[in-house]
Amino acid sequence: MQTIGSPIKLIAIFLFLVSGVAQAASLPNIVLIMADDLGYGDLSSFGAADMRTPHIDSIAGQGVRLTNYYANSTVCSPTRAALMTGKFSDLAGVPGVVRPNTNDSYGYLDPALELMPRVLKKKGYSTALIGKWHLGLSSPNLPNERGFDLYRGHLSGMMDYYTHEHRGLSTLRHNETPISVEGHATDLFSDWAVEYLRDQRGSEEPFFLYLAYTAPHSPIQPPEENVDRVLAREPGLDEKRAKFVALVEHMDDGVGRVLAALEETGKLQDTLVIFVSDNGGAGWFGASNGPLRGGKQDLFEGGIKVPGMAMWPGKIKPGTTRDDVMLSMDWLPTFASLLSMDVTHQMD
Repeated sequence: MQTIGSPIKLIAIFLFLVSGVAQAASLPNIVLIMADDLGYGDLSSFGAADMRTPHIDSIAGQGVRLTNYYANSTVCSPTRAALMTGKFSDLAGVPGVVRPNTNDSYGYLDPALELMPRVLKKKGYSTALIGKWHLGLSSPNLPNERGFDLYRGHLSGMMDYYTHEHRGLSTLRHNETPISVEGHATDLFSDWAVEYLRDQRGSEEPFFLYLAYTAPHSPIQPPEENVDRVLAREPGLDEKRAKFVALVEHMDDGVGRVLAALEETGKLQDTLVIFVSDNGGAGWFGASNGPLRGGKQDLFEGGIKVPGMAMWPGKIKPGTTRDDVMLSMDWLPTFASLLSMDVTHQMD
C-alpha cells in the first residue's frame, strides 16, 4: 500500500489556522500553478541572482517556501500523472512521456483512476485546467472526460509559443474543440486564467484552477521586450541564459496578473495558491538548478528537486520556510484531508 504519511506533513504546514478547518465558513478555492522545466535555481526566492520574479516570490513571502519539494519524475507526463492521481507515476500508468506517436509514447493514464478534479467535484467545486495537459490526446483521457468542467490549452507536451504547433501539429483546444488563436502561449494561458477567475466573481461555489504553463520549456521564445529588459539589467549575461531568464520573468508577469485577478474579485483571502515545477531545469537551454547536481532527465537532485511554495491568507503564516520532504503526488490526498474526504482507496 502506498504511504500517505507525507500529506499529514503538508497539512501541518498549511493549517496555521485562526480556527480549525472544520469550523471554516466555506471551502477554500484552490489555484495550483505548475511551471514546466523550472529549475531549483530559477527563482529569485530560491537564490537566482540574475532573475527578478517578484510575483511568484510573493507566494512564498506571503506563505510558505518548501525547500525540500520534489517532483515525482524527471520529465513532464509522469509528474502530472502523480499530481492528478495521488499515486506513484508508474502505478498511474505513466512511467514516461506521453507522445502523439504511439510507437514513441511511454504511458497511458489509467482510465479507472479518479483524478483530482473529479475528487474535488464531489465537494461542489467548479474545475478548470488552463494550459498543458500532456496525459492523453484522445478519449477516454481528454481533460473534460477526466473531471475538468473547463479546458483551454494544449493537449501535448511542447509547442511553439507563437504558432502553437509542434512538428506541424497543433493540439490547442477549448474543451474538445480545436482552436486557432494568436498570441504568445504564456499570455494566452494568463488571459484565460484571469477570464476564468473573473467569471467566478459572483459564484458561491468553490473553484479549482489548475494553471499549467508551458514556460520555461523549450523552445525558448520570450518576447523581445522581456529579453531587452533582462539584458539592460544584466549586460554581461550569456545570451542563452538571458533568453531563459526572460521567459521565466514573462511567466512571472502572468502569475502577477492571476494574483491581481484573485484580489480584484475578492477571492484572494479564501484561496489556497500553490506554485511548483514539474521537474528540474534543462541546463542545455539555460536553466539553473542552483547547487544541485544534474537536471531534467537526471535522477540526481537537480532533476527532481524543484521550487515549491504555497500561500493561504490568514491560514499559512507569511514568510514560513519548511524543509519537510514532499512530492507532487502529495497534493491530492492533502486536499482530500483538508476537505474531510477519504481517498485512501485510490492509494492501494
